[in-house]
Amino acid sequence: MEERTLLTLTVFSSLIVLAETIAQKDAIEIYSLHVDCKVTSRFAHTIITSKIVNRANESREATFEVELPKSAFITNFSMSIDGKVYPGIIKEKASAQKEYDTAVSHGQSAGLVKITGRKLEQFHVSVSIAAASKVTFELAYEELLKRQLGKFELLIKVRPKQLVKHFQIDVHIFEPQGIRFLETDSTFMTNELTEALTKVQNETKAHILFKPTVDQQKINPELDETLLNGDFVVRYDVERGATAGDIQIVNGYFVHYFAPREMPVFPKNVIFVIDRSGSMAGRKIEQTRDALLKILQDLRPEDHFSFITFNSKVAEWKSSLLQATADNVASAAGFVQTLSPSGGTDINRALLTAVSMLDKAERLPGRSVSMMILLTDGQPTSGESNVEVIQENIQKAVNGKYALFCLGFGFDVSYKFLEKMALSNGGIARRIYENADAALQLQGFYQEVATPILMKIEMQYPENAIEGLTKNNFKLFFEGSEIIVSGKISNELDLLPVEIKAQTHVSDLTLKEEANVKEKEQVFQNQSYVFGNFIERLWAYLTIQQLLEKSISAEEEDKRTLEAQALELSLQYNFVTPLTSMVVTKPTGQQQTELANKPTEADNEKPSSFPVGDAYRLRSGSPPGRWRSEPKSGSNKKLLSVVVRLRDKIRAQPLANEYPQLLLQLPKQNEIICLNTDGKPQPSLHLLSDPEQGLTVTGKLGDRIKHFVQFEITYVNPPVRIHVSTDEIVLSHDNESTRLPWTESATSTIQGMILLLQTSTRALATAALCTPVCADVFLSNLISKGEKWQWMFVFCKPA
Repeated sequence: MEERTLLTLTVFSSLIVLAETIAQKDAIEIYSLHVDCKVTSRFAHTIITSKIVNRANESREATFEVELPKSAFITNFSMSIDGKVYPGIIKEKASAQKEYDTAVSHGQSAGLVKITGRKLEQFHVSVSIAAASKVTFELAYEELLKRQLGKFELLIKVRPKQLVKHFQIDVHIFEPQGIRFLETDSTFMTNELTEALTKVQNETKAHILFKPTVDQQKINPELDETLLNGDFVVRYDVERGATAGDIQIVNGYFVHYFAPREMPVFPKNVIFVIDRSGSMAGRKIEQTRDALLKILQDLRPEDHFSFITFNSKVAEWKSSLLQATADNVASAAGFVQTLSPSGGTDINRALLTAVSMLDKAERLPGRSVSMMILLTDGQPTSGESNVEVIQENIQKAVNGKYALFCLGFGFDVSYKFLEKMALSNGGIARRIYENADAALQLQGFYQEVATPILMKIEMQYPENAIEGLTKNNFKLFFEGSEIIVSGKISNELDLLPVEIKAQTHVSDLTLKEEANVKEKEQVFQNQSYVFGNFIERLWAYLTIQQLLEKSISAEEEDKRTLEAQALELSLQYNFVTPLTSMVVTKPTGQQQTELANKPTEADNEKPSSFPVGDAYRLRSGSPPGRWRSEPKSGSNKKLLSVVVRLRDKIRAQPLANEYPQLLLQLPKQNEIICLNTDGKPQPSLHLLSDPEQGLTVTGKLGDRIKHFVQFEITYVNPPVRIHVSTDEIVLSHDNESTRLPWTESATSTIQGMILLLQTSTRALATAALCTPVCADVFLSNLISKGEKWQWMFVFCKPA
């Protein structure tokens, strides 16, 4: 690796507005925050209620910000201000957008919901309230808990950002099958907080209460800062007998849960199709190697496996699948260690090669499960690059014989492309987030599909007695998961017969069961833990999810039909889905209308291109590609934290004609500012302004080269200018200049400002910041401590 020189420049200065900012923040007090969750037979209904008072002597902005599971559908939201209620109204998405466009100038939705991680999305709304006024926010959502690796998980994100006088999490669980085990976990729990947690459980019910006092919430007794920042998780599983599952019935709707246990595992024939293109360089390929090495250890001796790696070319590790003997696994581990990235991305030929290898495979177990697991981090750039042609090619080649699982590493992939390809071929898609635990994400996914115990599962019910039956045929069933089927009993049945047919590793399986309708309905009578017609709502939730999933791989005409059915149910049952929006109305005198849309993983992509030569702001809730220009300076008076994430936008090995792209994240504003240049030499490009602190950063592009050659950091008080070029660093103050080379560290104090320069000549692990064609800047505003505010700038260039 070419050696780089790294310069870190840190500036400390008095933050005059800090005290005022804290005072304003403390004026808005959350005096009550209550999370109430009822889980009835896996279906969770959660209501979050936040009560806020403005203790200032003038109007202030109150914010309600919660994170909820991606799998959840919002069902209700309201604001109550001084006794007047402002409800959210769920409408068809296009008509809601039209209403918003009419009500708001520019027709640009800020969006109240955005994806914040691999499991969560954030709901955020603010409203101005008068002095001494109160506002109550209430948000309700529902989700069907999914069984993975033998357990259900209820995730509640806790982040009030201040001490709360009345804080409470209430979780009630009712599982008629019986609760086999129950555990709670938290990322922020301390010994003191443990005392605020109580858990009461019997055979079928559980109540978990977390109610910390203000003192218990404190990081320490001297600071009014909260410990409550992280995940609160409840995990459990239910009792299961060796039967055809469990049927539950309420008000004419039934749900059937089926999760057999102690079944022999099918041998697997698995081909790992691994992207080794240039964009996989650095941590991605390292994490991929780590994950594959552990996955190899999890192969069973009766499994068969192979590797196909690809960039612009496709390479087979071996010409056929090998049995997972100790010697073959060791040989494969050695091969995995040699994976190195370079070149383009030929997804089409790589997958066709994998299909061909499975087609030609000999001496495989008679009853076995064949699958391909694709891992890629980018778009198809070599060979066939038309995604629709690729999808068609793969579906025709697979022809229902094998399952295809697609893993998209990071945000440069087209998730929509991978998702459609996986769903069209009996698999699923999953995004792997570029975090420190990416290797664990890869391993976790493999563990979910590592133990197939049933195939060709048919769940049969009397045709003339059931309406609106959800999906009842399944290609594979993996140990630790669960099949759920729901429908409406149309006739007056006394008994509901069920027949399950499937194939196991050793034989064909037939299971039969009859459910006594009246007895089953009696189970849920007079249960305080049950919310409304929960099975009917569960049926609607499951039907919508499956219609939307089916529409992804459907032809255009069928897609419209499926979406129309899903839309009708979404409106009938008041769900915010990808087809509906919630219109949130505010008091007169404020931006009166905002929209809450349901983002999907496919929406959670980087825009493919940016406007050129200017700064733009992308609202978090807006669809990709919808931009509006912003003033270059003074555009955000509340700028408290800025991060420029070059490593997310600049490839480890950029192409020769690529230009620097800067991405400025404003976390507290839920916005992103993006800058792109057209590569033409200009006197100065305005990169960053912080008007409150009098800080500006400009950069200059070189003539006939594709990177910045110098930066200017200007500070108003004290009047300091820092010039950084590839040759030297120049510090100017009071008509005096001090020149510093890149190879020395130094500290200087100017009127209360501490300037710290640190250099390093070691080869950088973060190679994405220092590439042969990009000598760019990485800016990070660190958290203020006491009365000091710290800015840090990191520059790098070839040594």
